[in-house]
Amino acid sequence: MAAHNRSSRYSRYAGGPDPLAPPVDLAEALDAVAEDVMAGYSPERALQEFLRRGGRNREGLDDLAGRVQQRRRDLLSHHRLDGTLNEVRKLLDMAVLAERKQLARDVEMDNTDRAFREMQLQSLPDSTAAAVNELASYDWQSDTAREAYERIKDLLGREVLDQRFAGMKQALESATDEDRAAVSGMLADVNELLDKHRRGEDTDADFQEFMGRHGRFFPEDPQSVEELIDALARRAAAAQRLLQSMSAEQRDELMRLSSQAFGSPELMSQLDQLDSSLRALRPGEDWSGSERFEGQEGLGLGDGTGVLQDLADLDELAEQLSQSYNGSRLDELDLDALARQLGPDAAVSARTLAEIERAMQDGGYLRHGADGDLQLSPQAMRRLGKSLLRDTAKQLSGQQGRRDTRAAGAAGEQTGSSREWQFGDAEPWDVTRTITNAIRRTIADGGDPGSGLRLVVGDIEVTETEARTQAAVVLLVDVSFSMAAEGRWLPMKRTALALHHLVSTRFRGDRLALITFGRYAQSMDIGALTALPAVRTQGTNLHHGLLLAHRFFSQHRSMQPVLLVVTDGEPTAHLTAEGEAWFSWPPEPETIRVTVTELDRLGQAGTQVTFFRLGEDPGLDRFVQGMARRIDGRVVAPDPADLGAAVVGEYLRAHFRGPYGNADWAS
Repeated sequence: MAAHNRSSRYSRYAGGPDPLAPPVDLAEALDAVAEDVMAGYSPERALQEFLRRGGRNREGLDDLAGRVQQRRRDLLSHHRLDGTLNEVRKLLDMAVLAERKQLARDVEMDNTDRAFREMQLQSLPDSTAAAVNELASYDWQSDTAREAYERIKDLLGREVLDQRFAGMKQALESATDEDRAAVSGMLADVNELLDKHRRGEDTDADFQEFMGRHGRFFPEDPQSVEELIDALARRAAAAQRLLQSMSAEQRDELMRLSSQAFGSPELMSQLDQLDSSLRALRPGEDWSGSERFEGQEGLGLGDGTGVLQDLADLDELAEQLSQSYNGSRLDELDLDALARQLGPDAAVSARTLAEIERAMQDGGYLRHGADGDLQLSPQAMRRLGKSLLRDTAKQLSGQQGRRDTRAAGAAGEQTGSSREWQFGDAEPWDVTRTITNAIRRTIADGGDPGSGLRLVVGDIEVTETEARTQAAVVLLVDVSFSMAAEGRWLPMKRTALALHHLVSTRFRGDRLALITFGRYAQSMDIGALTALPAVRTQGTNLHHGLLLAHRFFSQHRSMQPVLLVVTDGEPTAHLTAEGEAWFSWPPEPETIRVTVTELDRLGQAGTQVTFFRLGEDPGLDRFVQGMARRIDGRVVAPDPADLGAAVVGEYLRAHFRGPYGNADWAS
């Protein structure tokens, strides 16, 4: 068998979304959305902002909207609307010149007749339309001149049809009388169909019969009479805007020329009837707008109408890309129009953004709360917390160097006893007892341990230690407005997320409370704290925060109490006996007294306390140093960027009462 050389050609896939494309990477989107949420945006607004900005290597909605506006400016700056008038003028000049030459050559013509004809040609009005109409009954002596004049009628006919039916100018070039009759028949039939539709008397069979006879005139391939009307109305409205975009002189010239279209006044009558029906059926189309063209490239009526349609498409795309109406989604973007106007790469960018929006909302990262607003889901919070904890681990590794102590074990000396594992236990397994339990269970079930063991949860035993290995941890964070004003708001939230993720995934035996204190204090879950906006209120009510911390520790008396206080200002408010917040600046002695009293109670209960002082306020420094000395606590003064590493490090130090290990706990 003879071998044949085969060659293959490859090009961009154009059949919709690429079936081999990898799924969109949501990591960048989730990080950006979470960053904006922590800065005070709602999740919905944060997602919108990301979609507007785009990613590192991806266009956003603003980029696409900018390209849409540039395309619009280009169309207006490159074109003008006198193309048909100029073409008619050229054909008219050609006809007149050819006729004059013929009159000069024809020596047998009567001199009086020649003089009269020359006078007619010499006295033609300057107006192109008036000159064409005046020559409508002229008896041409030159075949070339007659042909040029007939081309004017043909051109006008094709142009006015091209205004309403895209592609007619080319389709009817060199058209026969039979072709023109077919167009006239189509116009009569479409007017009859639309008239029946306006009266509610048409049927699907009427539409199918019409398309069977005239479908070749409609490249849009409408599938119903409504789609047919939509296509015709958009084109007709664009034709009206084209006329209104012309100067009054140009518009008047074309109106006067239109009677010469195909030499058939009936054509314009049919088109006027069509326009009237379409206006009634689609009053919402823009029938009265206009544009300002300032370019040098002349456009004919058909091409100009196409450009007006392009401008309408661009305006609609700009509206879609703005996402300015309630409930708007990128799934509603007209990707075909976007590809047609800006190219396939723009459609790919928009499709990718729509997939990100859909994946964020439908894939579990954003969810609608009870009030209908979008919120970061627990899945999103876990992913974000994991990322922040990983960053914190890198900071700790860089600050402390590599450690040998690992976070997998428990603090304190082993007692030699063991007990059955319970959910949340952080103690190491007693491997010998665990394997023994598995062997005994396998034999009791009639199995053969020699053929392999399968552990179940009930087999596991953990070693007991003398020291308490579980901790009740309170992260007490200042949410006074100065935290936001001084750029400490985001570091505070990142810190809370990282610590929450560490405790909930690696130290599940511990208990963590997140308590905010501004004018008042309150306990918050991690989602509420992440979305907490910065509110301009006065007061740093550490006293109230310590009261809530004491209540939390009282609920977990068997655990080691650990208090981590993040603040950038000394106390300026306290809770009165009536439960009201009392604010004063400078701080009143009573505020300091009740705050110190509450801290002493925590110290007497064995609470390990660390203050994280943010900023360089001397008054705050004196206060936290004095407080730490009273209860044998610690003071750490990190940069805001290092706050997460400092808080997590202190938590691990308190938990293990020593070096807190390498970053294995963050994996």
